[in-house]
Amino acid sequence: MINYFADTLENFVPPELLNGDSKVTYWYEGYCPKTNQLLRLPRTTLAEKVACLLMDYLRQNGSFDEEGKMYGILLCEDSKGQLKVIKAFSGLWKGRDNVEGWVNQIPGRKKFAMAEKITLRELDRIKNEIIALNTLGVREEYSNLLDKHSHDYQVLKDTHRQRKRLRDEKRIYYQENFLGDLLDERLSNLAQESRKDDWERRSFKKEWQDKLSSFKQQVENADRQIQELRKERKNLSRQLQSQMQGAYSLTNFAGETLSLSELVNKSFIPTGTGDCCAPKLLHYAAVNNLQPTAMAEFWWGISSPNGERVSGKFYPACVERCEPIMGFLLSGLQNNAVKNNDYQIEVVYEDNYFLVINKPSGLLSVPGRGSDNFDSVESRLRVNNKDDNFFKAVHRLDQDTSGILVIAKSADVHRNLSSQFASRQVNKIYEAVLAGVIAENEGKIDLPLWANPDNRPLQEVNYGFGKDAVTGFRVMACDGITTRVEFFPVTGRTHQLRVHSLMGLGFPIKGDRLYGFIGDNRDRLHLHAREISFYHPHSGEKVSFTIPCPF
Repeated sequence: MINYFADTLENFVPPELLNGDSKVTYWYEGYCPKTNQLLRLPRTTLAEKVACLLMDYLRQNGSFDEEGKMYGILLCEDSKGQLKVIKAFSGLWKGRDNVEGWVNQIPGRKKFAMAEKITLRELDRIKNEIIALNTLGVREEYSNLLDKHSHDYQVLKDTHRQRKRLRDEKRIYYQENFLGDLLDERLSNLAQESRKDDWERRSFKKEWQDKLSSFKQQVENADRQIQELRKERKNLSRQLQSQMQGAYSLTNFAGETLSLSELVNKSFIPTGTGDCCAPKLLHYAAVNNLQPTAMAEFWWGISSPNGERVSGKFYPACVERCEPIMGFLLSGLQNNAVKNNDYQIEVVYEDNYFLVINKPSGLLSVPGRGSDNFDSVESRLRVNNKDDNFFKAVHRLDQDTSGILVIAKSADVHRNLSSQFASRQVNKIYEAVLAGVIAENEGKIDLPLWANPDNRPLQEVNYGFGKDAVTGFRVMACDGITTRVEFFPVTGRTHQLRVHSLMGLGFPIKGDRLYGFIGDNRDRLHLHAREISFYHPHSGEKVSFTIPCPF
């Protein structure tokens, strides 16, 4: 069983794994560019079992532990209806793009290989020049001189301040005890001393300006060179990206082939687009007449530098590189379209000023970037109410969170309610089920949260860059396996309750596909916005709403 993956690219799934039900644990999703239909491919418990076999193979082999990267498997049926599995790794493996038994890089890399080699050589030169300019000896000399200047100037200021205090005391004494010419003479002497201090300060500044100017000019020249080199590096990188994106081509299950630049249709595409496991696997399957049934991707090897990627854990499609092209890649698959009316929106309260919606789990609060993220509470309300299409969410719930969502019907109402949220006049209560037994019955979680740009959409606790995030909690019940809690958020950061649950209480919320345990996301996220209270934007009266927890 351990050597199952060692020989060929396409392998049959072991019969013993086919016993029992296969449940969905995650959906790869995207909108078809032509029909705008939502297309899905699941990650299933069967796909995870097969992926675990690949982990066993990687563990036994040993050579895959040296660098951390994403690996993936795709379950698919051949023309005879037999279930097969193919595997891929992201990027290169030890500098190699083609490794026997693994899906190759997407075609097109060789077309720009020479340009890549030349550009990488230039980028390496620029890097070394920047390092040299940043470590010039004159920088340390200049820094030491600045420190000495600052110290000496402070000593001079302290001396002058002491002299001025003594002159002020003498001036008062002279004015109280002397008259006429003698008083004028004494006051004149004090004025002369003051002018002497002024001259001393000017001389000090002139002397140090002469000392520092040469060093300052050298440092500023080096900084300007660094800025020019960084611009050159950026232009070279974008030029290489453009060449790569024009050369790389992807094929979908409708038989369409497009280059990355044609497919994404953006002036700049993130580095590495098309090099992840999912595009490699789906492209190979489309070209070789294989019909995907499920896919799974996981991290293996050394954890990522920020600690967000851990060996042996499953992860969703990356937001910036894979999600934008997923709709095209899944186009042409049979029975993979999802109807847009899967989610029902319940209006629990409505007047002339706002609505209170019971948002279903799985539906966005507001439209996201791109057509593949258009379907949302806001967009549906605007489509269904063409005569009045202002509808704007005053706050947001995560896509996987259900419960109370307040929608303003006018700009004035939106400003009023938004101001209440900003000034923390709104009280909210969430209900959640945690995937474990927590130690405390109630308390407060105070952990700052940061959206790491290298690991979107995940949030992380970061005391250096994070924003304040505070959550109160109280245990409602515990069955020895899970804990039902109430959350009382003081702040409203993205994914606040989900990260505070994991990092503050020690367990993720049940069903969390981003922060949860492997295999614990087959059901919905068990987080529900249950209660809210605020001041009515027209009458000023306190209003409260409750939607019972559905789980």
